Order: sequence, then C-alpha cells, then structure tokens
Amino acid sequence: MADLSELFRKIAAPPTRGPVSRIIAGLGNPGDRYANTRHNVGFVAADALAAQAGATINRAGFSALYTEIQLGGERVLLLKPQTYMNASGEAVAAAARFYKLTPDRILVICDDISFAPGCLRIRRQGSAGGHNGLKSIISCLGSEGFARFKIGVGQKPHPDYDLADWVLGTFPASDAAAVRALMPDVCAAAQLWAQGEMDRAMSAYSH
Repeated sequence: MADLSELFRKIAAPPTRGPVSRIIAGLGNPGDRYANTRHNVGFVAADALAAQAGATINRAGFSALYTEIQLGGERVLLLKPQTYMNASGEAVAAAARFYKLTPDRILVICDDISFAPGCLRIRRQGSAGGHNGLKSIISCLGSEGFARFKIGVGQKPHPDYDLADWVLGTFPASDAAAVRALMPDVCAAAQLWAQGEMDRAMSAYSH
C-alpha cells in the first residue's frame, strides 16, 4: 500500500510542466467564514467555470487551490489563491512563473464596489483602483497588463460605512441572486478571452 504522506505530496504538488497556456484567477478569502461575502465573488466565478467544465478546484499548489480545464481551445489553469486577498499576487505570480506566462495570458476575476450587484465590467488592463487583491497582483507581476473581470457587489450604504465591513459582509438574498444569475455571462466572456477575442467579450458582456 502506498505511503499516505507520499500520496498527499503528489496530490499537493503542482502538475508537471505542460500545455497550460492561460491562467484565470478568481479572488477571495479562504475559509467558510468568508464563503458568502462580497469579497469572494471571484471564487464564485472560478467555481462556476470549473463546474461548466465538469471539474472541481481541489488541488493544492502555488499557495492556492487549482484545477486545469479546457476553455476556448486553450488549456487554462483555474486558480483560487489561499493567501487572503491582500496577498493574492503571491499565488498568481507563482503560477505564472511555473508556466512561464506573461501578464497578457492572465485573467483576474474580482469584486468591485463601484457597480451594482450583477454588473460585469471587462478590462484589458488597468490600475488597482483601490482593490487590494489587484494591487498585490500588480506588485508581484510587476505589471498592470493583465485582463480583469470586475463583478459588481454594490456601493457602501453611506460614505462613513467601513469598507472592510462592507466587502466582508454577506449579500442580501436579492443581490446574491443577481450575482449567481451573472455567472453564465462570466463563463461565456471568459471563453472569448481564452480564444483571444477580448473585443467581442467586452462588446457582448461588459455592462
């Protein structure tokens, strides 16, 4: 019978260097405590992409949970960093180094408080815009040149409301339903991105 520690080592190790040509990182915070919070919509999107491909994001490596799927004719690494939001770049950069991928082969999916729940904004690149996950990725990659899908989670109810309390708060039922209803668009847009058809993705799904 195989030694269990050796078996776990094989499961937890990154895959052998292969045909992965793109990375999609859905941002969030690990643990049940954060599962239904606004900050974790990137995890929701990554899970939706995995489910569509008949996969589960359950392998450990790159300071993340990951799986590999076929999307738009490409082999894509789906990544859920387990570093907490503020250090998301460590996981994304580790995977990019392993597969020798440049920032233009990376898509990041995250929350955005500027837009209403259920709104999707697609950008080729850009600044962090105050988002700590994006800030970490830009710092670790040394570049702003990665695509991002921003999923609206709604603005704070008033200016004095603590931002951390807002993004780490849970959705009311109507907002959660709006985010879930957006997932088919997120998956379709991600497929276009994987095919190199960013203009079509932005035209059809960015709103």
